[in-house]
Amino acid sequence: MAHMIWKDAISFGLVHVPVQLYPATQSEKVGFNLLDKRTGKDVARDNIVRGFEYEKDKYVVLSDDEIRSANPESTQTVDILAFVDAPDISFLYLDTPYFLTPDHKGEKVYALLREAMKASGKIGVASVVLHNKRHLVALIPVGPMLALNTLRWSAEVRDIDKVKVPADGTKAAGVTSRELDMAKKLIDDMSASWDPSEYHETFRDDIMALVDKKIRAGKTEEITEVETPHESRQSADILSDLLKRSLGRGKGKAASGTTSGGRKRAANEEEDEDDEDTEAAAPARKKPRTTRTSKSSGAKAAPAARKRRAAA
Repeated sequence: MAHMIWKDAISFGLVHVPVQLYPATQSEKVGFNLLDKRTGKDVARDNIVRGFEYEKDKYVVLSDDEIRSANPESTQTVDILAFVDAPDISFLYLDTPYFLTPDHKGEKVYALLREAMKASGKIGVASVVLHNKRHLVALIPVGPMLALNTLRWSAEVRDIDKVKVPADGTKAAGVTSRELDMAKKLIDDMSASWDPSEYHETFRDDIMALVDKKIRAGKTEEITEVETPHESRQSADILSDLLKRSLGRGKGKAASGTTSGGRKRAANEEEDEDDEDTEAAAPARKKPRTTRTSKSSGAKAAPAARKRRAAA
């Protein structure tokens, strides 16, 4: 179980719900230590301080106690400001989730608040201090749990009018009804129930494989050039063709156990045509050389692809 961050209460009106706060996520990121470039040694946490730059290269150092005392009215109580409909809060505002559990014999009033919010279809918008900083948060019933999700302030979310996107509406964007129908069909074919366990972050595995390879090679201090991934380009005038091919491949994947030999040959011919189209569109472009750091099924696919092109 994760370590408790703090315990206090949810407060709205005359209702006081004792709760404990726990992190609802865990980091799967690759950890890098802070090193002094001159010595290669760790920078001790005791030597890291909070500094506010008031002029160029001039700082005022503030301790955690000083930061807390700057706003004496700040408390860790979850003060509910309003109850709103859940769809009213855009995903753009959601930040970090936490778990809230009952504390000090507050199970019944905790359950009362949870069930009342479920019945009303509302979520709470509240204010709370976390890590010496005041946050706007959403209080959300999730099954038997009350979750607290920090929200970005309105000033932290960019105005969509400041970025360039296609005009709203199919006609204004130049999308035909035929293209829209094919896109909707593709979405239907790829629709599935949400299961987060089916999705994995592979960056850490790739980094660890690279680290292991460099250690075995004795290259523990060398800096190697990281190759920039090749960016594929698609033209807007082949949108319909791409949608057709995506739909065809989706059906083939769904029925891979019963697909006839003729359909398999057609799929192979279509892949060959894709390769020829790509080579014809960019004859002078040199394919980037890539280096694999771990074994995978994808490593066996390249010889088969070369055999198909040779046969064509």
